[in-house]
Amino acid sequence: MEYATEQAQFQPCQAHLQQVVGTMHQRRSANYKPSIWNYNFLQSLSSKHDLKEGIKERMEGLMEEVKRMLSEVVNSLAKLELIDIMTKLGLSNLFENEMKEALETVASINNGVFTMEEHLYANALRFRLLRQHGHIISQNELRSFKEGSILFNRSYCEDVEAMIELLEASHLALEGENILHEAKTFSTGILRKRVSSLDGRLFKRAVHALELPMHWRVQWFDIKWQISLYEQREDKQSNLLELAKLNFNTVQATHQRDLAEISRWWRDLGLMEHVEFTRDRLVESFLCALGLSQEPRLSSLRKSLTKVVILILVIDDVYDLYGSLEELECFTSAITRFNSFPSA
Repeated sequence: MEYATEQAQFQPCQAHLQQVVGTMHQRRSANYKPSIWNYNFLQSLSSKHDLKEGIKERMEGLMEEVKRMLSEVVNSLAKLELIDIMTKLGLSNLFENEMKEALETVASINNGVFTMEEHLYANALRFRLLRQHGHIISQNELRSFKEGSILFNRSYCEDVEAMIELLEASHLALEGENILHEAKTFSTGILRKRVSSLDGRLFKRAVHALELPMHWRVQWFDIKWQISLYEQREDKQSNLLELAKLNFNTVQATHQRDLAEISRWWRDLGLMEHVEFTRDRLVESFLCALGLSQEPRLSSLRKSLTKVVILILVIDDVYDLYGSLEELECFTSAITRFNSFPSA
């Protein structure tokens, strides 16, 4: 009789416990859509532009021609323009040492090399390239733009070219460099006034610069656009253009191989079979890693970064969607203990 009474008293507690447990297992969902990138499709990625013998030999021949071209340029402005084009076309990985030496030569020349008023364009280009490559260069080299009137003594096309370069250079400003902040405001205003009356390549360049400066862009995603723009130039160098296209295609082939390999790792890991609540964003994670490491020699870095990014997405969804407070406290504690574990 006593046992029956105790059992009756326990039943409400048991019912309450089941209700609590049931509530704990009611997980939220963000209703993420599945990945649009099919595994079989990623495995099928291949390119005819892998470094086969014929393509490799052709690229080596073109590289020798471009090296000669760069070494034979004596004029400082022409040398800067060639380095700028090579960078925009994605050839930095092929001529890293040659470009570094050329810029050191330009940097060693007296800072007054482009002191004439009509060389605002040259000064801005020199400032941007040197600062991008780690050289110490003063903002005072761009002070001449503040003399406003000099800009209208040059041809219309040159004015716009100068304003584009001045705008690009201004985005490399360091804290407290007021001249560069003024240059940004000045060049932006001029370009916005003139862009509607431009056409052809100059219009495209002006719009491109106003939309987003080169310094803020992911270079690899901009190279194809730059190649297309350079192809429209009447004074284009055919060997430089051909090398840029071959290099783009061969580097792209390396990226595709990396993506196919990392997709096999992701499938074999089997994590998505157990965490259906989270985002499956392998390709997007790879593109994020690609933006930080586009060079072919950085395959291992790209793949490691991709793994880090996609696992961070999973952990983020565990915290934002799936875990209860108690579970997340345990999870956080485990991660903290792992991070503090002494290295061997």
